[in-house]
Amino acid sequence: MSIERIPDHEATVRPEWIDYNGHMNEAFYVLVFGQATDELMILTGLDEPYRERSGCSLYTAEAHVRYLREVSEGTGLTVRTRVLGVDAKKVRLVLEMFASGTDPVATTELLMIHVDQGAGRAAPFPDSVRECFASLTAEAPEWAGRSIGPVPRP
Repeated sequence: MSIERIPDHEATVRPEWIDYNGHMNEAFYVLVFGQATDELMILTGLDEPYRERSGCSLYTAEAHVRYLREVSEGTGLTVRTRVLGVDAKKVRLVLEMFASGTDPVATTELLMIHVDQGAGRAAPFPDSVRECFASLTAEAPEWAGRSIGPVPRP
């Protein structure tokens, strides 16, 4: 399977996504990122027929979300996904969410594991999927790989 680029995911902020502060609730940033990840799974062959046939799926093992700017109801969102690396059982992704403008409104970095659901443990990707992820690997943005800073002491 040959893919030249990962298509952007598009979404619009729905009224039910707005919280008591008048902007998109944090859970819905993660929902939109999850929708983009679902599209990537379909694109790379980890779709519903694959999951039914193999009993395997992609699980998020770790996520680091940065909320950079408030987003209001009706705002159009674009999510760009990049693969940072892949090995036999894991893939590392970064996703950036944009509203109107060039600066991201949120980002997430994900470590995802290919899991055999019946066995309850990590399993190797099919060669075609691993090779597809490898062909999509891009350079990491400067913010990737950072951790949350230390807690200030009183």
